[in-house]
Amino acid sequence: MVSSLLALPSTFSRLNLVQKSSIFIPFTFKALSLLEFHKQPRLRPFNYPLLHFPSSLNSPEAHFSTSRRPVSSKSFDDDLVVLGIETSCDDTAAAIVRGNGEILSQVVSSQADLLARYGGVAPKMAEEAHSQVIDQVVQDALDKASLTERELSAVAVTIGPGLSLCLRVGVQKARRVAGSFNLPIISVHHMEAHALVARLIEKELQFPFLALLISGGHNLLVLAHDLGHYTQLGTTIDDAIGEAFDKTAKWLGLDMRKSGGPAVEQLAQEGDAESVRFSIPMKQHKDCNFSYAGLKTQVKLAIASRNIDAKVPLSCASSLDRSSRADIAASFQRVAVLHLEERCERAVEWALKIEPSIKHLVVSGGVASNQYVRARLDQVVQKYSLQLVCPPPNLCTDNGVMIAWTGIENFRVGRYDPPPPANDPDDFMYDLRPRWPLGEEYAEGRSEARSLRRARVHPSLTSLVQASLQQQ
Repeated sequence: MVSSLLALPSTFSRLNLVQKSSIFIPFTFKALSLLEFHKQPRLRPFNYPLLHFPSSLNSPEAHFSTSRRPVSSKSFDDDLVVLGIETSCDDTAAAIVRGNGEILSQVVSSQADLLARYGGVAPKMAEEAHSQVIDQVVQDALDKASLTERELSAVAVTIGPGLSLCLRVGVQKARRVAGSFNLPIISVHHMEAHALVARLIEKELQFPFLALLISGGHNLLVLAHDLGHYTQLGTTIDDAIGEAFDKTAKWLGLDMRKSGGPAVEQLAQEGDAESVRFSIPMKQHKDCNFSYAGLKTQVKLAIASRNIDAKVPLSCASSLDRSSRADIAASFQRVAVLHLEERCERAVEWALKIEPSIKHLVVSGGVASNQYVRARLDQVVQKYSLQLVCPPPNLCTDNGVMIAWTGIENFRVGRYDPPPPANDPDDFMYDLRPRWPLGEEYAEGRSEARSLRRARVHPSLTSLVQASLQQQ
């Protein structure tokens, strides 16, 4: 076992395995109090995180998957309390969630003013903003839950994908808390968290299911076979839909303080969605991938042809100017969502071929807060007798609840790391994964139009989990 461990490449460092004689305590330790659990000695063989798996994958109580079980409401889940920390982009978030799904607290510090000032996310400014508020955000989450760090069971934190500078702030804070109070730490994939938070809201949502994850930086269609096992049916080849909404809002001179998506959605209600004939992207590509760069260019040209000056805020625009902006917003939104619909229909057909038992389409991520998006996608799933599952808007945008809940799901099956040192050395190399795919590509989903910029820094979460299982 040791020899096979040493043979693993460095990119597998977080998923290194320990010998079966390690101190992993399987899910059957219900009889132990949390205090007794925290007192157990924990092996810390390396400086980088270590993933623990149950010593016997054949035992039902330590099974690697939670796929066929409903969310547990047993007494153990009532005792499990996880702090989730999220700093992957422009919101500093923390939340505390109980194992039975009860949200004890949720705190989000927005960077809306920075977004409005720079017209988007400025990584260095975002990092500084995270650093200024992270301690207070976590403390507020604890205070609202009426808990102290000593009453936590574990700490979950986003390690990717996202902006490296921003991810580092959250990971440093999580390691300080976990190290100081001898708590296990759970590394979370941001996009997996967006998908799994739906299982917190919809108790009947079981694997497998189809998920559309849409945000400022991501467009992702994945088939969720199981926890940690995903097939990527489609992704963006250039810009995500959230980026297109943000740029459209900026060029139309809209208020960016609540991000571009809600601003465009609100203005679109005043416009004629058929007035500007934008073309639907990638009609000639019969796959499930997305592209919004061309649509952005079309919007920019339409704005220029109507002499709209973004420096003139919407509140100061003439009635004719406002009407022109509303028409562009409505027409853009219609075509942007038509692109989603077309891709989702094909993804549903592919998913039903692979997993005929799927019953749900989960739509999550910041853009999933858009009511027009929800209404149109609901019509898509009805054609296939599926159910649309959308978390509430406050759980669609980046938040700590989804990180804590994903931590709980992983903790249940033994995927957590031992407590880190109380203080990391100055030259410590944090495990950050800014470009980290969730699943492996579906063969039919590979697109010749895929950008050459898509180089992967890290293997997908799915490939790492599967590789670790093969080492058992």
